[in-house]
Amino acid sequence: EGITGNANIKVAVIDTGIDGAHPDLHDNVDMAHGYNFVTNTVDATDDHNHGSHCAGTIGAVSNNGVGVAGVNWNITMIPVKFLAANGSGTLAGVVQAIQFATQQGVKIMSNSWGGGPFTQSLYDAIAEARDHGILFVAAAGNDSSNNDDQGSYPSSYDLSNIISVAATDNRDLLASFSNYGA
Repeated sequence: EGITGNANIKVAVIDTGIDGAHPDLHDNVDMAHGYNFVTNTVDATDDHNHGSHCAGTIGAVSNNGVGVAGVNWNITMIPVKFLAANGSGTLAGVVQAIQFATQQGVKIMSNSWGGGPFTQSLYDAIAEARDHGILFVAAAGNDSSNNDDQGSYPSSYDLSNIISVAATDNRDLLASFSNYGA
């Protein structure tokens, strides 16, 4: 235990939802505690596939002969949908999603999205998560730019609970499209 994860650890996948019926994901997804801020319903099923893709990296079941194995073979992922089927979302939706995930008692929030300028309401929601001991993992961005020169939010907020993650290629080098910086 501990090497392959722990089902007592809850991770909010704040994205387009999760396909809870997917054979690689269903054992590690808690659809009952998810929420959809696009439709304001409890149906947080993925209708874009991005959230499910991210969930697979985080916690796909291993040794089942299907698809991939996630970093954590044993984990509890909660889908928190704020991005619509076309991949778009609102500032109000993501702030509500982060606040909801904080209230769910997650330990980690996965945020593979970004865009827009600095906003105090988003900063405050992430700071509230920090105050609850929650790690906020954020995509560095996909603009091939240095985040130290021009911020990419939410990864560029100066908050101690944010881990900004760049993309790498098949040689484990910085992907050509990925943002970078300290």
